[in-house]
Amino acid sequence: MWVAVKHAMFLAVSASESSSKNLFANSLRTFGKELEPVSSFSFHLRTNYHSLPFNYLLNSCSSLPDLKRIHALVLTNGSHQNLPLSTKLIALACTLGPTMDYARNMFDVIPKRDVFLWNTLIRGYADLGPCQEAIVLYKDMHRTGLLPDNYTFPIVVRSCAVVSALKEGKEVHCNIIKNGFDSDVFVQSSLVTMYSHTGETLNSEVVFGEMGARNIVSWTAMIAGYVQNGFFEKGLNIFREMLASGTQPNAITLVSILPACAGLEFLNLGKLIHGYGVKLGVDLNVSLMNTLIALYGKCGNVEVARSLFDGMVVRSLVSWNAMIAAYEQNNAGGDAIKLFRRMQTEKVEFDYITMVSVISACASLGALNTGKWVHELVKTKGFETNVSIANALIDMYAKSGNIDLARDVFERLPHRSVVSWTSMIGACASHGHAEDALMLFSKMKEEGIGPNSFTFTAVLTACRHSGLVREGRKHFESMLKDYFIMPGVEHCACMVDLLGRAGCLIEAYEFIESMPVEPDVGVWGALLGACRIHGNLELAELVAEHLFRLDPETVTFYVLMSHIYAEAGRWEDVVRLRSLMKKRELKKIPGHSLVEVNQRRHTFLSGSRSQPS
Repeated sequence: MWVAVKHAMFLAVSASESSSKNLFANSLRTFGKELEPVSSFSFHLRTNYHSLPFNYLLNSCSSLPDLKRIHALVLTNGSHQNLPLSTKLIALACTLGPTMDYARNMFDVIPKRDVFLWNTLIRGYADLGPCQEAIVLYKDMHRTGLLPDNYTFPIVVRSCAVVSALKEGKEVHCNIIKNGFDSDVFVQSSLVTMYSHTGETLNSEVVFGEMGARNIVSWTAMIAGYVQNGFFEKGLNIFREMLASGTQPNAITLVSILPACAGLEFLNLGKLIHGYGVKLGVDLNVSLMNTLIALYGKCGNVEVARSLFDGMVVRSLVSWNAMIAAYEQNNAGGDAIKLFRRMQTEKVEFDYITMVSVISACASLGALNTGKWVHELVKTKGFETNVSIANALIDMYAKSGNIDLARDVFERLPHRSVVSWTSMIGACASHGHAEDALMLFSKMKEEGIGPNSFTFTAVLTACRHSGLVREGRKHFESMLKDYFIMPGVEHCACMVDLLGRAGCLIEAYEFIESMPVEPDVGVWGALLGACRIHGNLELAELVAEHLFRLDPETVTFYVLMSHIYAEAGRWEDVVRLRSLMKKRELKKIPGHSLVEVNQRRHTFLSGSRSQPS
C-alpha cells in the first residue's frame, strides 16, 4: 500500500495544477481498492474534497482507512509540502493506527522536519511502542542538528523509564541540564519517575529536592517512586508534606499512596484516604476502586472489598484480579474459585495474574481436580511456560499430594528462576524426598542460580523431615559463610526441630540461646515437641515458661504440656493446666480434613458429619 502512496506523490510532484483532480481520482482508485466497502466518510471526501479545507477533513477523521484517503488527496494535491499539515497527518496516524508503521513511513519521506514534527513521532512511539525507538529517534534528532525542547525531554525520559534504560536516561539528564531545562517542573517530574522506575531512589530524591516549584505531577511522581520501591513510610511522609503544602491530590495520587497503606497494613489510614477520595469526588475512578479492593483485602476486610467490587458500574480485569486475590490472601479459596467461575460465565478474559491467584486458592484447599481444570485453561491460553504460573502449579500439585505432576511442570519450564527451583525443592521436602531435594539444590547451584533465604528454608525442611543432622548443620552454616544470607527465625526453627527430633535437646536449647534473632513461639514450640518425643520433662517445663510468657492464649502449648505431664504421671499438674485452660476459656480447635468429589469440596470436622463447603 505504501508503494501506492509513493506513486501518488510522484504523480503529484510531476503533474500540472489543471490535471490534479484527475490525478487524485486515479490515485485514489489505486490507493483505495483494498479499503472497500467505501465508508460514508470516504464518499463525503470523494464528492467534496475540492471545497473542504484539509483541517476540516482531518478533524472529522476517525479511522486509519479514512486517514489514508485524505493522505492520498494531500499527495496528489501537492499539499504534502506543507509541514504543519504533514505533522497533523502523522499525529493522527499515531492515534488511529494499531502500530507506528504508517506514521513512520510518512515521516521518513518528509525532507524538512522541525522539532514539533520530531516530537510528534517520538511521542507516538512512547505511547504505542516500541519505546526504545523513541530513544533512537531522539538521538537521530540530535544528529540532524535540531535541539530538543521542554516537550521532547519528558517524552524521552518516560521512554527510558519504561524500558529501564538507565544509562540512556542519565545521558538525557545531562542534555537537559546542558540545554537549560533542569528547572522545568514537567521535565523534573519525568526524571523523578525515571530514576524511581529504575530503582535509583536516591537520585529521585536529589531531583525532587532541587525542584523550586512542585505541582501535583511532581508530588505524585515522588510518592509513587517511594511506594513502588517498597519505601512505604517515606511515601506516606511525602504525602503528608504534599497536603501540608496545600496541594490537592487527584485520583492518581491516591492510587499511588494506597499500596503503602496496604503494605504496612494501616487500615485506618487507608479508610481516611478512601474518605478523602469520596470527598474529592473521585471514588468512582476504576483504578482507585481497584486499589481500594486490594487494600481492604490485604488488611483482612474482605466484606468491604466485596461490597466495593459489587458496587462498581464498570469493572476492569484488574478489578476481578484484585477481588480474587483478596479472597485467596484471606484463606477463602472457595470464594476465589467461585468468583473465577463467575468471571468465566460473564466472558471476562483472564490473564496470568488471575491464574496465579486461582491456582494458589486450589493449593490452599488441596483441590486437585479443580487445579487440573485450571491447568487445562492455562494451557489453552499458552501460559504454561509463564514462570509465575509454573511456580504456582508446582506448589499446588505438591500441596495436593501429587509430586509427579509438580515435577512434570518443573521439567517443562524452559527457563527456571530461583523461585522455580525453590518451589520444586520445597515440594520434594514436604513429601519426605530429602535426597531429591538436596540433589535439586546441588543442580541449581551448578547451573549458576544463587539460592535465597526461601531456598534455604526448603533445604533445611528437607533435612529435618529426614533427620539429616550433618547436612542440616552444613547448609545452615553455608547461608552466611557462602551466600551472606543472615539466618531468620524460620531457619532457626528448622534447625531446632532437626536437632530436637534427633535427640540433641541440650544442643537445641543452646542453639536457641545463641540465635542471632529473637526466638519466637515457633522456635520454642519446636523444642517443646521434641521434649515430648524424648520424654525430657525438666527441659519441657523450662521451654513452656518461655511459651506461656510469649503467647499465653495459644491452646496448643497447654495441651502439649498436659500430655507431657500425663506421660510422666504428674496428674496434679495435668489438672492444674486444664483448670488454667478453662479459666482462660481456651478451647482446642477440632481437626478437620477436606475431600474434593466432582469439583465439590467436603469438609470433615472431628466429631461431625460431612459438610459440603
